Amino acid sequence: MLYICIPTFDEAPTVGVLLWRIRKVFQEYTREYEILVYDDASTDATRDVLEPYTKAMPLTVIGGRTRVGYARAVDALLREASKRTQYPRRDAVVLLQADFTDQPEGIPELVKRFEGGADLVIAERALPSGAPESVRRLHKLVSWLPKVWPIRSAVTVPGVNDPFGSFRLIRIAVVRDLLKKVGDLPVTQASEPWQANLDYLHAAAAEARRIETVRLPLRFDVRLRATRRDPWPDAWTLLRAGWAARGRVRSRPVA
Repeated sequence: MLYICIPTFDEAPTVGVLLWRIRKVFQEYTREYEILVYDDASTDATRDVLEPYTKAMPLTVIGGRTRVGYARAVDALLREASKRTQYPRRDAVVLLQADFTDQPEGIPELVKRFEGGADLVIAERALPSGAPESVRRLHKLVSWLPKVWPIRSAVTVPGVNDPFGSFRLIRIAVVRDLLKKVGDLPVTQASEPWQANLDYLHAAAAEARRIETVRLPLRFDVRLRATRRDPWPDAWTLLRAGWAARGRVRSRPVA
């Protein structure tokens, strides 16, 4: 079973079409799947858009009326998938965004590596020439972070060139191991999505026996809203995230 986990906030213009595209992928790629959507107290018509899809495909919508943020939404999705699975070694979570930045047509490439034995598969983002200027500037700044010596080990994972992306597959046995470590606490307290993605990657990588990457293109030409990225504030947030992660890495006990 694949649990397709999608955190959403005000994605009414895109989330319905995304679900349709996921359904089309699995019509051509026969694999058992469920979709879990966390609606993070959207203020637009996201819930109304999702409702008819719950009757047409294996979709469950969770979330409440109080906004919890991206990190807590992902945490809730991981816990829900972990609770539902009967075969944690054979099942996996696939995390992707609801705004079309992550393309569902890339799911079979992630699963191919999973079926080959990978516990954690990271989609590394290939930036298209038509990406918004703010996104291109941010990616340039982000590529510089691993070169900053004091935080290098905190913002890198061996074999992974893009630790901040959101599109990834995690074996549920790994999810259970990392959730067992934190108990009832959230995996991360991060307030920004990119910092949360970094923290989740470190947590999953610590439990995974094998990590693989797949290079997949981002797309911005099909999104119906402007990017929420702002290069300098986001880069500064990531730099602070690196310093915070550096402290956590240094404080980990030696096995």
